[in-house]
Amino acid sequence: MKSLFLATAAVAAFAAAPALAQSGPVGSVGLSYSSSEIEFGGLEADTDGYAIDGVVAVDAFSGWTATFAGSVGHDDDADETGVAGNVHLTRMAGSDLRFGGFVGAADIGDETAWTVGAEAQKYLAGATLTGSLAYTTADDLDVDAWTLGADAAFYPMADLRLNVGASYSNLDAGGADADLWTYGAGAEYQIANTPFSVAAGYTRGDIEDVTIDTWTIGLRYSFGGGLQARDRAGASLPGAGIASVLGAL
Repeated sequence: MKSLFLATAAVAAFAAAPALAQSGPVGSVGLSYSSSEIEFGGLEADTDGYAIDGVVAVDAFSGWTATFAGSVGHDDDADETGVAGNVHLTRMAGSDLRFGGFVGAADIGDETAWTVGAEAQKYLAGATLTGSLAYTTADDLDVDAWTLGADAAFYPMADLRLNVGASYSNLDAGGADADLWTYGAGAEYQIANTPFSVAAGYTRGDIEDVTIDTWTIGLRYSFGGGLQARDRAGASLPGAGIASVLGAL
């Protein structure tokens, strides 16, 4: 039922977004495949998954931008499907700094994790710098987490986006603390004279004695502008705290 609620909310947000716009919406829709290798105490396991995601940024009111994002992912090995969504409200300070906040929800098993956070993006001629701070809670699982994240995207050419990022999360699960560190890098290339791009990425997560390495490849369709236009319109804002970190692994 919660998955159905999240999926319905995401679809409703995407359907309503163009009507909110004072100018054309900017965003993208993507399909991806990921393969993860989990190592724990000398033991290894592999998992595979697929996901579809979408994001749209629109002018909201009085200089504010609303960004709606949603995703549906399926884990082949666990045979489970998860739904996540978040809404951002940001505005520009001058011509090159965006700031604001977000709220999001994501499936964790049969429960839902809720996240609130603050974020900022700095736009340079050939780069976008992003930072965020988020708090996530899942009451029924007795889990709380703070996540601090940063990402830097570079544009050596208009059709190529390269990025590196890292995040730190402190988790409190049933009174026990754990630290999660993640590091990642990615690339996206927009095919000349088309709205389509191909992407690849790598993420490594370390929590206690567990290490997770994940490779991802995907195909994306952009509307309203190219790769850097998505950044500057607010259509590449970070995900919702620890839920998005775990989803990237």
